Amino acid sequence: MNKKDLIWKLAYLAIAGGVFLIDQSTKAWAVRRLRFGDDVQVIPGFLNFAYAQNTGVAFSMLDEYGDPGRWGLSLVAMFAAALVLYFFWRTPRSDDRILGALALLLAGIAGNVTDRIRLGFVVDYIDVQFGSWHYPTFNVADMAIVVGAGLMIIDLFLSKRSQNKEVSNQKAES
Repeated sequence: MNKKDLIWKLAYLAIAGGVFLIDQSTKAWAVRRLRFGDDVQVIPGFLNFAYAQNTGVAFSMLDEYGDPGRWGLSLVAMFAAALVLYFFWRTPRSDDRILGALALLLAGIAGNVTDRIRLGFVVDYIDVQFGSWHYPTFNVADMAIVVGAGLMIIDLFLSKRSQNKEVSNQKAES
């Protein structure tokens, strides 16, 4: 890997670090400001900030397993972060969408596993609803994971489309 590629990859990791810091800072704010029921209505009937503790994974699944579940989920998350880092360093510098996606995934995983190890639960505080529909409370780390995964899915479809185009161009040339 040349020096320029290394600098670009370190810049992506710096962005991941920034997202991690934003996540941890906003969670600290939520603990101080919202923990005792002082919910904040940002857009009444749509967006609120309300403190929640999530001891499980997405949508509080697996939260009934207590401390063994906490450490098991933490180990799984750390393994996932290691895999993300492995693929990050193996991804070519020219693949910005995947590098960005992996940086966001890494930031999100790190943000939530930090909470889980430090506190025993993940701090959630962003509460979205629309009429009677209510989405589970989430945080910045969750958003980073969703956007990162979404970018990877988009890349999957775009790379399949370009592969199909190349195959059809090769057949047309034959």
